[in-house]
Amino acid sequence: MSNDAATEAPTLEGPQQEPPAHGLGASLPPADARAKTEGTFPYAADLWAEGLLWAAILRSPHPHARIVSIDTAAAAEMPGVRAVVTHEDVLGDPAYGRHVVDRPVFASEVVRHHGEAIAAVAADHPDTARLAAAAIAVEYEVLDPVTDPEKAFAAEPLHPDGNLIRHIPLRYGDPDIQGEVVVEGLYRIGRQDPAPIGAEAGLAVPRPDGGVEIYTASTDPHTDRDLAAACFGLDQDRVKLVVTGVPGATGDREDPGFQIPLGLLALRTGCPVKLAATREESFLGHAHRHPTLLRYRHHADTEGRLVKVEAQILLDAGAYADSSSESLAAAVAFACGPYVVPHAFIEGWAVRTNNPPSGHVRGEGAMQVCAAYEGQMDKLAAKLGIDPAELRLRNALATGDILPTSQTVTCPAPVAELLRAVRDYPLPPLPKDTPEAAWLLPGGPEGAGEPGAVRRGVGYALGMVHMLGAEGADEVSTATVKVHDGIATVICAAVETGQGFSTLARQIVQETLGIDEVHVASVDTDQPPAGAAAHGRHTWVSGGAVERAAKMVRTQLLQPLAHKFGMSTELLQITDGKITSYDGVLSTTVMEAMDGKELWATAQCRPHPTEPLDGSGQGDAFVGLAFCAIRAVVDVDIELGSIRVVEMAVAQDVGRVLNPAQLATRIEAGITQGIGTALTENLRTTRGLVRRPDLTGYALPTSLDAPDIRIVKLVEERDVVAPFGAKPASAAPVVTSPAAVASAVRAATGRPVSRLPIRPQAAVAVPNS
Repeated sequence: MSNDAATEAPTLEGPQQEPPAHGLGASLPPADARAKTEGTFPYAADLWAEGLLWAAILRSPHPHARIVSIDTAAAAEMPGVRAVVTHEDVLGDPAYGRHVVDRPVFASEVVRHHGEAIAAVAADHPDTARLAAAAIAVEYEVLDPVTDPEKAFAAEPLHPDGNLIRHIPLRYGDPDIQGEVVVEGLYRIGRQDPAPIGAEAGLAVPRPDGGVEIYTASTDPHTDRDLAAACFGLDQDRVKLVVTGVPGATGDREDPGFQIPLGLLALRTGCPVKLAATREESFLGHAHRHPTLLRYRHHADTEGRLVKVEAQILLDAGAYADSSSESLAAAVAFACGPYVVPHAFIEGWAVRTNNPPSGHVRGEGAMQVCAAYEGQMDKLAAKLGIDPAELRLRNALATGDILPTSQTVTCPAPVAELLRAVRDYPLPPLPKDTPEAAWLLPGGPEGAGEPGAVRRGVGYALGMVHMLGAEGADEVSTATVKVHDGIATVICAAVETGQGFSTLARQIVQETLGIDEVHVASVDTDQPPAGAAAHGRHTWVSGGAVERAAKMVRTQLLQPLAHKFGMSTELLQITDGKITSYDGVLSTTVMEAMDGKELWATAQCRPHPTEPLDGSGQGDAFVGLAFCAIRAVVDVDIELGSIRVVEMAVAQDVGRVLNPAQLATRIEAGITQGIGTALTENLRTTRGLVRRPDLTGYALPTSLDAPDIRIVKLVEERDVVAPFGAKPASAAPVVTSPAAVASAVRAATGRPVSRLPIRPQAAVAVPNS
């Protein structure tokens, strides 16, 4: 699902101040909006080069098998085929991995998941390449797949590193304490695909020095470059990765499993080679959200205040580790949610199976546990006869409270304020029982439902996410700002994935230097690294680097004037392209002050360090936190189990609004993605085989499924350790909205709703329930 920022966005509820015309706080439209609208934006799938060859990858039809032999002779002899590569042609490291090096470029002895790469072909026509890949004869000895993560503990090792990727036992408080009221639950979260609007594509071009340049929509170009160079057996300076237009990203946009075979073929043939994956190849090749099994037991007193939370969390990592360790850390740390819990005992595991690989998808770890702990809060409210919103308010986390990891919440945490805002917002009116309103019924006008079978439900959810990397990750970004002839240029390797960094960089320079025309340079690995586009990194770290560089240029600009008039630069200000002094003595334009000079500066931003969780799950693992409250209103046909989300009221802790239109669009996109998680999105497998890996078998929400989204409150309590005080915007609603929808369905049906996405049979209830 794409999250490209739009030029217009939902209107924020309540009175709003008039935003400035430019700079921070302005609703500046994205620079690439027109090109995307007109179809001229340079996506990787549109690239071309003289003498171009086409690539195709042969993938395993089995989830688990031993490779007896690979015969490429028939493929290599086909007219038009220029090269066939297998594991034997990998000149450097045979495996790769962003966090754990455990995934082979091409399977050699065993395949561990359906769709694993076996070989790749380069030919003069895409159809020839695909036919040649199909002509490669692979003899398999099919093995029984391990697809149940609970059975992975006792199963034979699927990988030399074993089946257990990580175990986190969190211990906080007194294990023997008991609550007067106890509720238990078992929850299952399905496999969500990032489903980018454009499938993976790339172009690899050999260089005269024996290196290669790869053009692709990477969201972490330097890491991808380093992984590719290691597999090619080349020094990093002989491999260059150029980032093309990104057609939406809600996770790791380009898996190196697409890029590395492409580069190998270019090096082997000496020709440019292009790969444009089909939607099926995209589903089979990239990582998905971790399917998760969660067992919970909540203890509370008779007033509903939490006493202890016990939980077991099992993440299905699929065949390879990828980001599973990081996802598990988030799941375990946030297992109790944004609530005060004096005692917590959480066991978390991430294990390998023969299912499709899991990895980074927005809100990973936090989304799965949010669905579970909010289910528990609904159960507890029902058992005690307390209003669900009131129960949550009695336990809401606040600044100064302590997480079960022993980390003190030092950032703004207006959880209760957010919940009160959505609780008190007026509910939507009930639809009238008229033929004209038939489309408002669950299932739409062509559905078989009857108005009398429709029940309305209202549900609540509170979610939390962490900002930046965790557990000691070194977060750093570098940016350069250059100014010449009244035009500013920003050079930073932060990839624009739709999160709005390019727009933010322009706004920062406008605000700091008073220059309207700001260009953001395209990204490649000749620039210093900026890290991956995840967890709000580029708003915080890369935006911070741009701000520091712009302030250094500002000082260069103002110092001569300040010296001339005998004052400090702090007494000068830049507004609307004019430089003025505090006393009005000095008044000139930025262009006049530049006097034809070129000014530039380079700066870095590195947040304060964190630490890994210890053997008891304790430690200051997170740089900062962001919170969200959502009230969902749904209509459910309790005879058919069809569900319509009527309205989502959201209140969010954003720190500071940097671009109102862009922020509202990000929140809307996050909620819509979360509705897909709640109701439709599930990449289904049968004994490890992916069923219908296409956009007809995998149901994404459309505009007809999107409800009214009411942004009822944005709390702008700035985080003092963050540049501009801003917090990430899109992950929190992704995490919170599935739990809110499930809560509303419980309210409408009286059913427990313990699985996402919600199956129709889980929403069927007795009419008078």
